[in-house]
Amino acid sequence: MINKQRLNELQEYIESHLNNETFTYTVESQIDVEYTLQSESMTIDLEDYIKNHRKPTLNQVLFKFIDNAGASDVEIYRKAGIDRKLFSKIRSNPDYHPGKNTTIALALALQLNTHDTDALLSSAGYSLSDSNIFDLVIQFHVENNIHDLYLVNEALDYFTQKTL
Repeated sequence: MINKQRLNELQEYIESHLNNETFTYTVESQIDVEYTLQSESMTIDLEDYIKNHRKPTLNQVLFKFIDNAGASDVEIYRKAGIDRKLFSKIRSNPDYHPGKNTTIALALALQLNTHDTDALLSSAGYSLSDSNIFDLVIQFHVENNIHDLYLVNEALDYFTQKTL
């Protein structure tokens, strides 16, 4: 368990690193000015990079797939075996990322192909690995258009993997 002192230090550390204050130098030199200019330039470049490379969120990708499928939210979350509260949290909070198993269950419920499953998982920060039995079982079922949660769980259980 984290003690109170360490928690306070952690909070101070986070606050100091999130703070965007400008540092004041006691002795101003050419190096200090150049460093400040480079820092500002780097921040602008980083913001541009993020703006130009950021992909849609899980929330955006998931609800686009649901709309494209012509399915209702209720149909999808029931098929995925998740409860209404969790689905509501996914819908209402664009920054919320459910676990990998939940995301996979949603992909199966939507009957997504391999490419779309990868896109959904990626939007939540996950991927399927070729070196993990659980992931290989999922990949097999998606590639073979087997989207029945019961059958997937049966296969996972057979390989002594945690079920969805």
